[in-house]
Amino acid sequence: MAYENTFSLFPNERYMDMTLVQYGLEQCAANHSYGPASRNHFLFHYILSGRGTLHSTDSTGETHSYRLSAGSGFLICPGQVNTYIADTDAPWNYCWLEFDGLKCTEILSTAGLSFDHPIYRPLDKDSGDQLLAEMLSIVYHRERSSLYLIGHLYLFLDTLVLSSFNHASLTGGHLKDLYIREALSFVEQNYQNSTATIADMAAFCNLNQSYLAKIFKANLNQTPQQFLIYYRMNKAAELLRHTSAPISEISRQVGYQSQLNFSRAFKNIYGLSPQNWRKEHQVLKSR
Repeated sequence: MAYENTFSLFPNERYMDMTLVQYGLEQCAANHSYGPASRNHFLFHYILSGRGTLHSTDSTGETHSYRLSAGSGFLICPGQVNTYIADTDAPWNYCWLEFDGLKCTEILSTAGLSFDHPIYRPLDKDSGDQLLAEMLSIVYHRERSSLYLIGHLYLFLDTLVLSSFNHASLTGGHLKDLYIREALSFVEQNYQNSTATIADMAAFCNLNQSYLAKIFKANLNQTPQQFLIYYRMNKAAELLRHTSAPISEISRQVGYQSQLNFSRAFKNIYGLSPQNWRKEHQVLKSR
């Protein structure tokens, strides 16, 4: 696909948490270079094709060199001295966003990007394509309103976090706790739905299923499927204890169309059939 070179300045600076500064796309000539220089804002490049080299300082002032190619990106932080050079034989074609705001450092660190870790690599090609799509929604729509552009900046950052290879290896407990809370919210809203799946839960949390399973195992020592079953059985036990509803009705209320499957799942958790468990634990007796 051919991309047209473009460059734009963002005209509105009223946004405090996050704002754009400039954005564009360029097919570089062989050996085209920029720097050494530093920026006043965050600047992210995503490479569409070709190759190039980034020379960038870390927080101690030491310079590191990174050989980069299509499907990867790099972040330049405010005050970071850098030089980047297009390849001789296959000069890179990249798009960029320059942005800033009160939330930038926090969001970028969640993606595993910082002064000392400037390189972005997507988890897979689809993730990289989605990131590029959000960037192009900004780069090629400068005629749209500032709200449209800022909205896509947030979507770009959300995709950056979720698609980053660095993000998948983060140990930040606060982010994992957030995903667990989102998963719990999904279960609370959907446990009565017999068609709710773990794929639906992962989509609700904006995660792939394997990563969702990983954080469940690490934080709750169970799979998402086990979590959903335990939640349903806990709700069933409450209904058995406090109501006189028929077992078949309770089965449907906790997402089981088959009373037999419900009874088996309940017995696996509580060691008794729903009927026998009710006899031993019911608070509200049938009249």
